[in-house]
Amino acid sequence: MKKTISLILGAAAAVSMISSCNSILEQESPSTFDESVVYSNYSLAEGTIFGICHVFGETNCYRGRFLPWYGFNTDIEWYNGYGSSSKPFDGKNEIASYGITTNNSQMNLDNGPFNMMYSAVERANLTIEGLRKYGNVESDRDMAHLLGEALTLRAMIYYDLVKAWGDVPARFSPVAADNMYVAKSSRDVIFKQLLADLDEAIGYLYEPLESGITARTDRVNKTFAQGLYARIALCAAGYALRPDDGAVGTGDSGSIRLSSDPELSQDVLYPKALAHLKDAINSGKGKLTPDYETLWRNFNSFDLNAGNEVLYSIPFSDGRGRWNYTFAIKNEGANINGASFSQGGIAGPLPTVWFRYDSDDVRRDITCVNYGWEKTGAITPAGIAKWYFGKYRFEWMDNNPYGGGNDDGIKPIVMRWSDILLMAAEIENELNDAPTADAKSWLLEVRSRAFKGNETKAADYVNSLASKEDFFEAIVEERALEFCGEFLRKADLIRWNRLSENLEKAKKDMYDLRDRLGAYNYLSGDIWYRLNDDEESITIWGLDRDEQTAPEGDDWEQIAAYVKYDDAKKSDLFEGKIENIYLNNPDQYMFWPIFDNTVANSQGYIVNDYVYAAE
Repeated sequence: MKKTISLILGAAAAVSMISSCNSILEQESPSTFDESVVYSNYSLAEGTIFGICHVFGETNCYRGRFLPWYGFNTDIEWYNGYGSSSKPFDGKNEIASYGITTNNSQMNLDNGPFNMMYSAVERANLTIEGLRKYGNVESDRDMAHLLGEALTLRAMIYYDLVKAWGDVPARFSPVAADNMYVAKSSRDVIFKQLLADLDEAIGYLYEPLESGITARTDRVNKTFAQGLYARIALCAAGYALRPDDGAVGTGDSGSIRLSSDPELSQDVLYPKALAHLKDAINSGKGKLTPDYETLWRNFNSFDLNAGNEVLYSIPFSDGRGRWNYTFAIKNEGANINGASFSQGGIAGPLPTVWFRYDSDDVRRDITCVNYGWEKTGAITPAGIAKWYFGKYRFEWMDNNPYGGGNDDGIKPIVMRWSDILLMAAEIENELNDAPTADAKSWLLEVRSRAFKGNETKAADYVNSLASKEDFFEAIVEERALEFCGEFLRKADLIRWNRLSENLEKAKKDMYDLRDRLGAYNYLSGDIWYRLNDDEESITIWGLDRDEQTAPEGDDWEQIAAYVKYDDAKKSDLFEGKIENIYLNNPDQYMFWPIFDNTVANSQGYIVNDYVYAAE
């Protein structure tokens, strides 16, 4: 009973964090209730769901450590903080550049993300156990949805744990005297539990907009759970650094391989994942936002209406979370929407990513921005080495509750409808000898929006993909162009066994851009720029193939030798910055270590594997 009372008190505290939980405030003091009352009463049981989500907003959990640091460096995204060849190497650089150590200054914390995510897992375990005992889920659809929600949240958090750390302890029941300390388990055990849980949860959950519970994207729904099943299945059936079978937690260095568990083979998991994705697609409960810019303007303006492209968002309150604070276009202190602050720009697209887009692809200039805000309010080019994610903009926060500081209230997107379509296309292609009509139609749907106004160009491209191999390569590139800045790429590259290969190529491409060789040999090196009519963006001329002479019209300013080699200028692609994309073999450092503080407090149960065993 005590553990339940504690959890509900935590859930009550979560009211200030989670934006859709006002009803719990109307309840009698939770300290008067035991488990049977809590989990048989919808409002109180719903409060335990908010208690799970409360942990997302803890200072060093998703808010301040996991979301700001997981997912780069890749072949499309990297840390912008390495500013000059003389800048000292710090804990932030360690994380981004595959040089992390077990005592990393950002992560080796009592309340760091590993420990806090397990706190959320424990809350989920309590809720799942309580609802199974007392929730009457067989006959009460709302209570069944809560059980599905708890199972899905636990699966999402566990997927993130495995994605970041590899093999971790498996805890699927509440902590008790006999399981206070546990060793790491093979991730295969965890994957099978998560997939079974999601199979169950999908049967309980409401579709988007089917109930008031799922009217917003900060609550779990069936379509998201189906997509999460596919995301986890692709990971479980894919490549990764793995200790030898039976050697997890022994200090084993591991090797890049597939799972040897036949239950996690592609032949077994892909048909199941595709069935869930097809059910989601055929349900009509999700759809692409017709215009790519509108999608991101809506995101920055706190549009949480379900039934559209966004399937699930991290439920930070309007005064919590630091997404734009971390990733928006860099602002050096200009006053925007009534607030002056110096934030954003910590990470961005690789300097070469803009050039990977077709000039008719509307995603290019939404995703890759090569300018920032100065303190004076002027907007100026940032330098060829400093690109920002244009999906995230303080100036697009029209319903802006942000007045500066570390928290902006943005609700980071966990999954979008385009991911449903592209995962379905990838799996469908893998299960057949050549791309099918369904696979092509799903890819074309995403591609057509990207080429809005030039849909024939998108159709010609998709129709040209004749072989299974060509279609797979198209999916690899489409996911890069569609999701740049959303930090799905690292997990994709790992499961495709392309992490080191693609990072090496990305490094070479940056040297070619710096020296204007290869694909970049057409560049004159000069650019021109001018302020646009919206007064919140600029146009840069001189990067496209047909822009190598001075543009026509007035108000253009020229920057000579913008694309050049100069080891002394931190705005340029000097050698130290390019090499900083990875400092060690990414294949050996694809996972974070379990940090010293956690290992020391594990009573000897937790031991690091991979390269960290010797530290």
